[in-house]
Amino acid sequence: MKFSHSWRRYRKAILALFFCTSLTAAQAVDFMPVNDVTTGMEGIAKTVIVGDTISTFDVKVLGVMKDKGPSGHLILAKFSGPIMEQTGGIAHGMSGSPVYINGKLVGAVAYGWGFADGTIGMITPIEDMVKLWNIPYEKNLSKPWDDTQLIPLGTPLMAYGFDAASMDYFKSKLPQYKYETYDTASASGDEIAKPLEAGGSVAALLVDGDLKLGAIGTVTYVDGEKIVAFGHPFLKHGSSNYFMHNASIFTVVKSYNAAFKLGSMGQEVGSVTEDRGAGIAGVSGVIAHGIPLRFHLKDRDMGRDKTSSVKVVEDSEMTPTLAATSLYNMLNKTLDRSGSGTATISYTITPKGKEHKPLTRTNMFYSADSISEKAVDEFYNVIDVLMNNRFINYEIADITVETEVTQDKKTAKLIDASASSTVVSPGDTIVVDVTLEPFRGEKVVKQIFFKVPEDQAIGKYTLEVRGGGEIPLPYVLEKQKYNLTDEILRRLKIHKDFNELYDEIQKTDTNNQIVVEFLEDGISLVDEDGSKSVKKAKIKDVESKPMPGDVQKKTGQEDLSSGKDDDKKIEKTAVDTEYIVQGDGQFTIHVMKPADRDKELAKRVKEVKNQIKMEHKLELEDQAKKDKADKKEAKKSDKKDVKDSAKKESKDADKKGESKVDGTNSAE
Repeated sequence: MKFSHSWRRYRKAILALFFCTSLTAAQAVDFMPVNDVTTGMEGIAKTVIVGDTISTFDVKVLGVMKDKGPSGHLILAKFSGPIMEQTGGIAHGMSGSPVYINGKLVGAVAYGWGFADGTIGMITPIEDMVKLWNIPYEKNLSKPWDDTQLIPLGTPLMAYGFDAASMDYFKSKLPQYKYETYDTASASGDEIAKPLEAGGSVAALLVDGDLKLGAIGTVTYVDGEKIVAFGHPFLKHGSSNYFMHNASIFTVVKSYNAAFKLGSMGQEVGSVTEDRGAGIAGVSGVIAHGIPLRFHLKDRDMGRDKTSSVKVVEDSEMTPTLAATSLYNMLNKTLDRSGSGTATISYTITPKGKEHKPLTRTNMFYSADSISEKAVDEFYNVIDVLMNNRFINYEIADITVETEVTQDKKTAKLIDASASSTVVSPGDTIVVDVTLEPFRGEKVVKQIFFKVPEDQAIGKYTLEVRGGGEIPLPYVLEKQKYNLTDEILRRLKIHKDFNELYDEIQKTDTNNQIVVEFLEDGISLVDEDGSKSVKKAKIKDVESKPMPGDVQKKTGQEDLSSGKDDDKKIEKTAVDTEYIVQGDGQFTIHVMKPADRDKELAKRVKEVKNQIKMEHKLELEDQAKKDKADKKEAKKSDKKDVKDSAKKESKDADKKGESKVDGTNSAE
């Protein structure tokens, strides 16, 4: 660890020295204010078409568009020359191309115009761009800027190492940005850090490492270690910490919608510190830490075992999606297939500082359609909840993920359960025997010991036995009644503080558990009429008209049956299994005072004994009736035998007499 930190400091020092010595000799460039720009002025613009070679094309000013851009005025211009003929007009990736008139820097080519000639575009004034160097640091300034006519020339993202399914997942999570993504490759020399220069290429990355994802544009101006580029917002996140990289251009790809530069994202050379209406600003030689993610993935069926790592930008809106997309993509690569399967995923999220402990969760998931996507859903949600909680600024230092996947369907149905007693007192233990039937497997029995809370109120309760990922039937009915989605329920739930939220995430049931818990009769997820009779169980602290992010308010709603407030901890017992447990069942449990319990149990024992006696008496009576019937049948049978015997003897006598007469006649 000491070596790693030392190397990081050494690397930063080398980069800073490299860029300082390379850029201090740069000639200062005079600026031309937008107020001095007039129609008919001509100049040139610089950009890269292939490799690292800077080319120029001609620019002619058509006029000034007052307050048309996200940061102020824009300069309307026509572009021409061999480069424009080659590319068919300005292309995505040319954003930031510096425009010079009479040797003075006017600004950056930044926008095209929808449904217009590709050689017509807009220039962002340089005086607006350099203001980005003097903006105080702040996070998440605003939402993405959008204009239906002006088209920023740097929107497409270059994706290195990502497959199509991962990019679809990425875009589905962040539809507001309207991303277009294009696969790209690496180029020779990408590992070499090169100083940035006006007209050269630069990339702003969101993901770096074994995977890369970012936008390629053009550097507008360099002043020592400071640079400005793009001329329009990338994401317009205000103060930022994107990864700033060298870029090399393969070619300009002509497209039906708009041409774009296809290029590689090379060595990391600094960080992008501002992303606003006038463009992006960055600092060379200062490397953004980001959030490191380390993956260890196994495919049990194929025997594959892979490790990989990336770092993603730290941003409350984007980090959950970038982390989940990276894991999703790595799973796809490890499995080398799509479709069904079972995944076991364990992840640890380590926060910065020592105030909070690392959060570790292990869960199992099964999907008949896409196990890769199913496996990352919870991972995404947990990061999202942590980074967007309303209590503290939760900063993540590191994330590690262990995942094992198989095509086997590791699920089991909960088909039967029995309770040792349904009459108990606070503090008693109920033994629950649960029978599971695995998919195409032999039945197994799990024994669970549920202790009735010492402070459990006297009354009648429903004891729920379920798989950890199952929603109890009363809650399902409630959700259907009010048409509640999981997102609505998540927003409705109010936590008292971050520790409570953190603890709930840590202890939330997993799909491979059998859970036994009390559910109160008459529960409700919402306060339908504002009355005080609403009981709240698993999903508690729900207000009648809550607003996301509101501070918790006392509603005065209490459980009248117990006299306890809604903050009472829900007691439950959970045991792990090697299956994803499906299904649930319920018992009615009577909680009584010990004396009443003993009387009730004694009464039930007596009833059982009486029932046994009655059953025994009935058995004796039935046996007596059977014996009597058997005797009667035996007598009847004996009479029949005597009669039959008499008939036989009579018949035999007759035959003997006939035989004697026949003999006499013969002698004679």
